Amino acid sequence: MIINVAKNYKNFKFNKMEKKQKIYALATAIVLIVCLAFVLNPENWLGSRIVKIENKNSISAINNGGENNNKENNKSEEKTKERSLINGLECDGAKNRPFAVMMTGDLEAWPLSGISEADLVVEMPVITGGITRYMAVYGCAEPQEIGSIRSARHDFIPLAMGFDAIYVHWGGSHFALDKLNNKIMDNINALYLDGSVFYRKPGLPKPHDGFTTIKRLREYSQRVGYRVESKFSGYQFYEEENPSDKNGELSIGYPSIFKVDYKYDAKTNSYLRVKGNKKDVDKLTGKQITAKNVAIMYAASRQIEGQYNDMDIEGEGKAIVYQNGWEITGKWKKDKSDMKSKLYFYNDAGEEVKFVAGKIWIQVVEPGQEVKWEAEE
Repeated sequence: MIINVAKNYKNFKFNKMEKKQKIYALATAIVLIVCLAFVLNPENWLGSRIVKIENKNSISAINNGGENNNKENNKSEEKTKERSLINGLECDGAKNRPFAVMMTGDLEAWPLSGISEADLVVEMPVITGGITRYMAVYGCAEPQEIGSIRSARHDFIPLAMGFDAIYVHWGGSHFALDKLNNKIMDNINALYLDGSVFYRKPGLPKPHDGFTTIKRLREYSQRVGYRVESKFSGYQFYEEENPSDKNGELSIGYPSIFKVDYKYDAKTNSYLRVKGNKKDVDKLTGKQITAKNVAIMYAASRQIEGQYNDMDIEGEGKAIVYQNGWEITGKWKKDKSDMKSKLYFYNDAGEEVKFVAGKIWIQVVEPGQEVKWEAEE
């Protein structure tokens, strides 16, 4: 009997220990499961913890609120803007179809409003050996106002088409209007929209009192169903600037008061524009107009009907590009068979010229007009 009691006690002790081991094993399993769940999905246990590194000045966003965390995270993310295919700069309107606005070169209207904010400007004689006129191309910027606006000329039209622009003008020569009225390209004629899309400013002599804004032009374009996204193939641009350490001066021999000079400032790598021996300023800002690139485009011209110019801006010809304080010789080219073709600039090696990101001014000159570049010693 004593032996049986001992055996029963031993079995009882063994069973008791087995139950403890089972409890320990079960507890250990539960702890492991909980730890694994935490590692795999900590947000459900302690809330979310997100650390987002944007750059050297990184911001850490720590939030336990779930939905609020997403809002904070979105705030820390910077939207990458696309680069303009015309001036190479990042901007909100990089994909916008540009407006090519005709602007006066007459001294009576000087200074002009909003021209310094154009991505690209073409200056070209509208009388052989005489007065020049501007076509300012706007894609990125939206100046407070643009003016004064002048009439269309037929030899600006292929250039505007090459930038896939909507052409903006106040009337025009019959050579230009014949093309535009045949719907050769999308255009906005102020003669029919005076007082709505366009307006006149008191105190300025006619015909130099006409103005508009990009907002008005865009709203009208959408209303009449013009395409608003650009198809321009674009220019090529350097990844970074590589300026000369020497200042210089570029002189363009337009006659009399229309003579143009650019003072190259090596410190800012900019060409400061001078017209008629006076600083060429923007009326809106009072600041001198600057460019990162100046392209000289040689083209022959002839007078027609005694008051209009006809320039050979399709085909090819000599070109010189000034950028970074350097002079690049070569040629320009635009396909005669396609008015929508891009205007190209090539160096002497036959490579397409890359531009410095920023404003581009194209100066169309006649073969006999002097262009002179002098760098400081």
